[in-house]
Amino acid sequence: MISTNQYKWISLAMLFILGALASHASSRSLQEASMYERHQQWMSHYGRVYKDADEMEKRFKIFKENVEHIESFNKGMNKPYKLGVNEFADLTNKEFTASRNRFKSHVCSPAIISFKYKNVTAVPSTMDWRKKGAVTPVKDQGQCGCCWAFSAVAAMEGITQLTTGKLISLAEQELVDCDTSGEDQGCEGGLMDTAFQYIQQNHGLTTEANYPYKGVDGTCNTNKAANHAAKITGYEDVPANSESALLKAVANQPVSVAIDAGGSDFQFYSSGVFTGQCGTELDHGVTAVGYGTDEDGTKYWLVKNSWGTGWGEEGYIRMQRDVDANEGLCGIAMQASYPTA
Repeated sequence: MISTNQYKWISLAMLFILGALASHASSRSLQEASMYERHQQWMSHYGRVYKDADEMEKRFKIFKENVEHIESFNKGMNKPYKLGVNEFADLTNKEFTASRNRFKSHVCSPAIISFKYKNVTAVPSTMDWRKKGAVTPVKDQGQCGCCWAFSAVAAMEGITQLTTGKLISLAEQELVDCDTSGEDQGCEGGLMDTAFQYIQQNHGLTTEANYPYKGVDGTCNTNKAANHAAKITGYEDVPANSESALLKAVANQPVSVAIDAGGSDFQFYSSGVFTGQCGTELDHGVTAVGYGTDEDGTKYWLVKNSWGTGWGEEGYIRMQRDVDANEGLCGIAMQASYPTA
């Protein structure tokens, strides 16, 4: 038989357990409420509207998982870069990459015919083409998978400024609408090299002001496309899998590069030198506009992206340079190219 004292102790223990469970449930519900409020604030900030309650619930769950991943990473991982809650926080990584990363990797790399920077022996220890007036403000491709066009245009804007002294914002939408006879297929993806080929064959590219970006596939406006604001003579590929060759090129002009940007760390990159896990399944076109060394001694590439200024370091990412792999971090040295004046 249970004595009166034992019964009291058991009763107290049960009350304690029930109280603890209630407190835990209350704490969890408060966390959920807090996360819900954060989602509401985030929706308001980015002007996000969902079609119905089911979509709202689905997006809230994804948002919650992403926020928890970001906070866990920043708290627990001792990395030289940070993640942040940006406008892509209600998208799964698969959804995110499907709409924005549409670089088409070469089936086979063409033979290197020429590389004009081959015999360069000395390069500056740091380079930032923004400071030299050769880089236009960060643009936003939206949900159109035409990263290839933004990469090619940024490289062309750079060489145009270097040869003419004029920084002109050129038209990605012309490439999206008009460069569609081969590999390049607007929002469905393309290549920087074939974009350069189109520009050369078309005898130039018009301005963004003349042919504004719409973020959707459209019909080529041949009259606007004939109004050339800048031209190139051709392009060259940087010798593959050589960060030293890429350094020679970037020391002399902004360069189009392809990277594997498929990971969630890339989706939520916020600041610092990115050293994250990534492969070499090249899926995104960006532009290397400089290089340098961080305060802790980590060497990096300065890369201009086309996901708006709310992503990364005001639209840029610093990616670790001089890694052990020949192809560079995320494959940055695998398929680089640049237009020639």
